[in-house]
Amino acid sequence: MNRRRFLYSLGAATAAGSAYIWQHDAATTPPLPPGEILGASNALGHCLRRMEFPEPTETIKNPIVIVGGGIAGLSAGWKLQKAGFTDFVILELEAEVGGNARSGANAITAYPWGAHYLPFPTQESRAVRELLADFGVLQGNPNVDQPVYDPRYINFAPQERLYAYGVWHDGLWPQVGVRQRDFDQYRRFQELMDGFQRRRGQDGRKAFAIPIDFSARDPELLALDRLSMRDFLLRQGLDSEPLHWHVNYACRDDYGCRYDDTSAWMGIHYFASRDALARDADNDNVLTWPEGNGWLVQRLRERLTRHIVVNSLAWRLSELDRAVRVDTYHSQEERSVQRLAQVVIWATPLFQAPLVFREMPADLTAAIGEFEYAPWLVANLSLRGFPSERRGAPLSWDNVLYDSDALGYVVATHQHRSAYQAQTVFTWYHALSNGSPETERHRLLQTSWTTWAEQILGELSRPHPNIRQLATRLDLFRWGHAMVRPRVGFLWGEARRRLLQSQDRVLFAHSDLSGYSIFEEANYRGVAAAEQALATLGIPFTTSIKT
Repeated sequence: MNRRRFLYSLGAATAAGSAYIWQHDAATTPPLPPGEILGASNALGHCLRRMEFPEPTETIKNPIVIVGGGIAGLSAGWKLQKAGFTDFVILELEAEVGGNARSGANAITAYPWGAHYLPFPTQESRAVRELLADFGVLQGNPNVDQPVYDPRYINFAPQERLYAYGVWHDGLWPQVGVRQRDFDQYRRFQELMDGFQRRRGQDGRKAFAIPIDFSARDPELLALDRLSMRDFLLRQGLDSEPLHWHVNYACRDDYGCRYDDTSAWMGIHYFASRDALARDADNDNVLTWPEGNGWLVQRLRERLTRHIVVNSLAWRLSELDRAVRVDTYHSQEERSVQRLAQVVIWATPLFQAPLVFREMPADLTAAIGEFEYAPWLVANLSLRGFPSERRGAPLSWDNVLYDSDALGYVVATHQHRSAYQAQTVFTWYHALSNGSPETERHRLLQTSWTTWAEQILGELSRPHPNIRQLATRLDLFRWGHAMVRPRVGFLWGEARRRLLQSQDRVLFAHSDLSGYSIFEEANYRGVAAAEQALATLGIPFTTSIKT
């Protein structure tokens, strides 16, 4: 079971009593473990505002230049390579590719720094299925109704649990303090979502599809974008506190914003868009690895190594008569290089484009100004042993705290196949969503490591009283612009529509274009741009985009 379904069982309720809050004596509290703050290269990225870069000392010609080495850029490179086209380069600002699917590793295990799972892709996500088949995750024909997936990469049981009222509950439905009317409202909510999942538009398309481009465009469906998910629930007569908590959690988890900020269209999409079937697996299982989606990044990097240039910041983009000029600053060498391309694929967050693309039309610049980005904080906590447990459901892959502003943690060692492991790493997630993105981004960047570490260990001490004693290291990763926010009115508004219009030689290819950030959307945008670039150059290819 995953976060898209509740359990009805009340078995754990009888075991629950009043919550026991562990109080520690400050005199005997262990010191904080060592650690550091990591993150995107904010200082170098902010240099774009000053434009204090040396002029290029070298010129290189590449028919296709991809700016950005996240999932969109890597997917574009993967598609070009599959088409037999090899004269392209991927320019990445950071020292590592992967974007918000990056990962790390220590002596204990690999672990994610961002995206940590991939649901079974729907039939519309044809390119993702092809990519998974390419890497052996999907076995056999990727286009059948129920593909076969390598069981090593399907999340092991137990999958998820919730800490509420002093006890761990199986699944994400709190089973203590829940009234019959709460269960009744959940059932009504689930019936609504099931109806939206089955619904087809006037054009025969799904009402809510992944990628979002394959969704129906019926006016009454698109009108949901002008309503918040919270208001949608209330208009349905659904006011159950546990139900509102769950829906709010879902929006914070996938979109980085609260449900009262999230478009109702997007909130419903979370529950109604995933209908993929898989042979020999539950439909609500997901694909995951110790390093999360970093495993897929590693496979892509292996394929594309000779095309990737890291520590390379694109700082000027100009359309010339016969080429597009891309000037990049190579931070390790402290010099700039000029590249001349026939097509540029812009696969980095859109907010950076107006700073680099100086001839960008004013209406495009204005449209990009409508995009808002959610800040996130991720922590990896190394433990020399598994911490003590409160009563209830056993340690799971995904572990959520009911009364927390954060999103809980995943256990990086959960997918290890060894029968016993003494040490582990907890990957803790926090979407900073209680204030405006600007306010929360400032809080993210200005809060010290010590303050964050105390907060994280204090929170996790409630379900795990001895976790601080077991901590050997706590590292933080700050994502100032982790993902675009699908706020009310944005999904089907004018700004996103304008950015989706075709460009001749500079092709936008980022999950920003979808209005929300998931692997499938980033892959789709990258592959679509690569196919458009191939068509521009007259290179034959077989499409990977469902039509």
